[in-house]
Amino acid sequence: MPLKGGEFKQLVIENTLRSCQLFLGLPAADISAIAACAVPKQLAKRDYLFREGDPSEGFYIVQRGGINVHRVSAAGKEQVIHLFQPVESFAEASLATDSGYPADARATMESTVLLIPKRDFIDLLRSRPELALRMLGSVSQHLRVLVALLDDLTLKDMETRLANWLLKRCPRPLPNESVIVQLDRTKRVLAAEMGTTSETLSRTLAKFREQKLVQVKDNAITLIRPRALQQLLQKNLGEL
Repeated sequence: MPLKGGEFKQLVIENTLRSCQLFLGLPAADISAIAACAVPKQLAKRDYLFREGDPSEGFYIVQRGGINVHRVSAAGKEQVIHLFQPVESFAEASLATDSGYPADARATMESTVLLIPKRDFIDLLRSRPELALRMLGSVSQHLRVLVALLDDLTLKDMETRLANWLLKRCPRPLPNESVIVQLDRTKRVLAAEMGTTSETLSRTLAKFREQKLVQVKDNAITLIRPRALQQLLQKNLGEL
């Protein structure tokens, strides 16, 4: 028997929740209960989902597209905190505070997100304590992302930041052969994450190309000599 429109929508939402790290392994009854209160939101490219200080409606899960979460300084400079992609959750920490969202969230492309309303989810937490532990784990993961971002931003030299970013995405131990790093974000977004401009990022990549360390084609950066790049990073860190 074909599914009705509402049933199909519920099934799609449940599949998204089931794929989200936050809800992996959760019983089907809990997934259904969360899906029943989820609210899909459609965003065009560059649409804002929320701005810093807006009252918290709940937290979100990306269904499709991408959400750029960032802060803007008093001088108008944008610092990207993280680019959230399909089945990633964000803004969970806003459940525990009345101060509103701590950053801005903007769609990087046409996107769909699921709002998990604050009041409904808190009611679920009261009856399902194991969900609260999952939320703590998710918030802890976001904190690790922030700590890693802080580490990168304390590397004063752009050459060092970029080398560090690329090497973090290589297998360990570093191989002798080349490694391809696929960019899952635009160079403009990557530059913003590193606290610099697209022009500075492009100049640094060009410098690495001249040193025969990388090749750049479309959305892929090939590390020709990963160990040589690591030596450059260690040398620069030693000079800081």
